[in-house]
Amino acid sequence: MYMNKFVFVAGYLLFAATGFAQTNDPTLLTIDGKAITKSEFEAVYKKNNGKDMSAEKKSVNDYLDLFVNFKLKVKEAEQMGLDTLPSFKQELGGYKKQLAAPYLTDKDATDKLITEAYQRMQNEVKASHILVKCAEDALPKDTLEAWHRINIILTVASGKTASAAQISEYESLVKKNAYGKAKPTKADTTEANQKINSIKDLVAGKGVDKKKDLFSQAASATSDDVSLKDVGGSLGYFTALEMVYPFENAAYNTPVGEISKIVRTRFGYHILKVYDKRANTGEILTAHIMIKLNKDMKHDDSLKAKQKIDEVYTKLKAGDKFEDLAKNYSDDKQTGANGGELSWFYERKFPIEEFSKQAFALQKNGDFSKPFTTKFGWHIVLRKDRRTLPTFEAMKTELKNKVAKDSRSYQSKESFIAKLKKQYMFKEMPKEKEALNKTIDSTYFQGTWKAEKADKLNKELFSIADKKYTQKDFAKFLESHQTRRAKSDVTMTINSQYKNFVDESLIAYEETQLDKKYPEYHNLMQEYRDGILLFDLTDKKVWSKAVKDSAGLEKFYEANKNNYLWDERADVSTYKCANDKIAKEVRKMLEAKKTEKEITEKLNKKSALDVSVENVTYLKGENKDVDANWKQGIAPDVKQADGKINIMLVNKLTPKTPKKLAECRGMVTSDYQNYLEKDWIANLRTNHKIDINKDVLSTVK
Repeated sequence: MYMNKFVFVAGYLLFAATGFAQTNDPTLLTIDGKAITKSEFEAVYKKNNGKDMSAEKKSVNDYLDLFVNFKLKVKEAEQMGLDTLPSFKQELGGYKKQLAAPYLTDKDATDKLITEAYQRMQNEVKASHILVKCAEDALPKDTLEAWHRINIILTVASGKTASAAQISEYESLVKKNAYGKAKPTKADTTEANQKINSIKDLVAGKGVDKKKDLFSQAASATSDDVSLKDVGGSLGYFTALEMVYPFENAAYNTPVGEISKIVRTRFGYHILKVYDKRANTGEILTAHIMIKLNKDMKHDDSLKAKQKIDEVYTKLKAGDKFEDLAKNYSDDKQTGANGGELSWFYERKFPIEEFSKQAFALQKNGDFSKPFTTKFGWHIVLRKDRRTLPTFEAMKTELKNKVAKDSRSYQSKESFIAKLKKQYMFKEMPKEKEALNKTIDSTYFQGTWKAEKADKLNKELFSIADKKYTQKDFAKFLESHQTRRAKSDVTMTINSQYKNFVDESLIAYEETQLDKKYPEYHNLMQEYRDGILLFDLTDKKVWSKAVKDSAGLEKFYEANKNNYLWDERADVSTYKCANDKIAKEVRKMLEAKKTEKEITEKLNKKSALDVSVENVTYLKGENKDVDANWKQGIAPDVKQADGKINIMLVNKLTPKTPKKLAECRGMVTSDYQNYLEKDWIANLRTNHKIDINKDVLSTVK
């Protein structure tokens, strides 16, 4: 069927050359007169096979066949011009960005951030916060109202008294921002009055209970984070890499019981109070048995659910295996089939608080809880294992990826930019940048500004090594990077965009140097190029062709249909009986041709666990008990290790028969693809001249 492209390309990297040709390097083979050296093949062979590969002649010869096939396919792809297609160039460019990324960062700075994150992850912080929103790109003068508001809240939440001057200054700013508009609306003035009154009420202590935590009350009354108002701004426990970096810094640097200084993030201004710091509680592995409950359930059904979980709990205390009980009785069928096992989880991250609380309260592996309820139903949870935070080495790759996506990576980027400036003797002419300010008008903030407005400006702005960047280059950057935005200070906007232009130019220049500086990068790019070509060509010749060529697929199936047979099958109903007495009743009712429903309704009146039924279609050889009684009808009793009795009713037997094409299309398509590929390779080898120097081949190490 269709191959995953990334997996295919990565796999074919094994066949691509990994080093440059050596001097006095003999020719191993030629394809249509083009020489391929011994060192190229030898490097690929070693890369693929590693140290454990046998040096037998046969393995070298076999691998040479694969290598020749690879070269022939790449050659055909080039002859077809697949390497000139825009789609190919775009895709290769995407891989180039990925491969270049590790070379375009300050490794030392990144390593420090990774180490810091891991050290912080040893602990979890419990905190609440208060947010006053302001735009991420707002100028300082436009955040004064938010700044005064958060200062007053901080004062009150800290148990101090806000001064009249503070309140007056805040009130004047709110009114200025609301009433100072050209046409202030009623909504503007109403919102302004609500802001002023909420702060005045807080300062006056209106609705504040001084015996309770002031911070949480202030959060409920004033925070712009409305999602946490009902819980007093509480974020619960969290650890490194779970909050934005400036907020995380404040959380880890503020002592328990104290309130932080004001923190600015992309969301606005925050203050936070730290209530606790504890060692990372790690992860837990659990299994559970669940009996469903829902709000629409009838009273009798709720009682039955309670009865069922109590009976399961009684069996568990009596020594029955948790895994068996989960398989037989849990309504969570997905986990029940696996003995009730859930994935590993952290206490702070599990979405059902009561379940997490019960699980982490278990003291040792093998302990299980009493029945308890959540919104999903009744549960019994078993502790299977618990583990602490993995070692730094085990987490390093994961941490590196998370740090790269986190706002803290900005520090690493800034360090890298500084190194590039020094390495490439970066020089700039700051005054020439100011000339562009005059060309920026309101159209820039509407996203429609044109670089032609700066056509007369072409002086040098800065240089990187021997490459010069002009005012015109920056104007084109401004045009291509503009977006519709609120009008703001032109100088500040241009300065921000100029920094982005310099940073991107430095990184782009460094990217052009990677081929020269890092041979392994050069080789990887060549390998990805050939791998993509091979994928695209194989898709045309094999994968898509096999899927689209319905007539060819049908013909192939008809010629090979006896390769796609259904094994003998038995349709079996297994009645799982709690004891011998129940089993005798089940057998009597089966012999009387009673239905499954009639049997379970009659025998489960006293206990919901007396009999259960499992309907499965088994292939011959899949179940030894079914195999031993391979005939239609009621099989002899099968006693289980726990004393239960299984009675199997073989409803129907089906002999070996060819599968219809619709029933085995995937297998047939896969085999047809293999057939097409073998035919394609045979044609390639026939249509190209291949000469192998066997004397040189015998010297391959």
